[in-house]
Amino acid sequence: MDLRWSIISEYMPLFVDGLKMTLGITVVAVVLGTLIGLFMGMARLADARHGSLRIFLRFGVRLPSTAYVTFFRGTPLFVQIMLVHYALMPLLVSPDNGLILSGETARHLRQDYGPFMSGLVALTLNAGAYITEIFRAGIQSIDKGQMEAARSLGLNYAQAMKFVVVPQAFRRMLPPLGNEAIMLLKDSSLVSAIGLAELAYAARTVAGVYSRFWEPYLAISFLYLAMTMVMAWGIATLEKRYQISAR
Repeated sequence: MDLRWSIISEYMPLFVDGLKMTLGITVVAVVLGTLIGLFMGMARLADARHGSLRIFLRFGVRLPSTAYVTFFRGTPLFVQIMLVHYALMPLLVSPDNGLILSGETARHLRQDYGPFMSGLVALTLNAGAYITEIFRAGIQSIDKGQMEAARSLGLNYAQAMKFVVVPQAFRRMLPPLGNEAIMLLKDSSLVSAIGLAELAYAARTVAGVYSRFWEPYLAISFLYLAMTMVMAWGIATLEKRYQISAR
């Protein structure tokens, strides 16, 4: 097997741009997904003792958040990307009658940033669903006495969650959060199906030009491997730091 690595160097700018896009969309999706997961995780745990408020929290907060998690965890990410790109985004951002944005601005965004917006929304919503369960499980793993002790000191529910429960739960959530970030980095390759110029798109372009598949796909495999190893090292470092600070 004669590998021609010269074709990689010839298209190096395309791979560099694809690497930047992969890292950028992954970082933004993880950050936004973490915010969604935090609020949705707390929404899934929302409860009250009084009748009317209890009913509202059950059907107005917990049920919608559970439906969101169930859908995005129970359907393939590829299908979600297609739904967002070809159905949801044209409904929200359209030159004619977009629900959020319309007119020339919407036309410009759809033409120049359509795949990026769709990919980012799909990855963020998918990550948010998984991170919601991570937050829910992490918060539930903290002994209820912690919340009771915080409330007895005069903290309200939000303050107790912010200053007492969530900081303790975060140490336990760090490994699964890191795993989700690594999975999202690898799954970001699926957005190449809608034309986003990331690493998988670069490899497919080179393979199409030369009808050679070993070199471009081996190249991006090594790049993905290097990125996941760096992320795993960073997560392990954070875990050790939190373990030391917790002692």
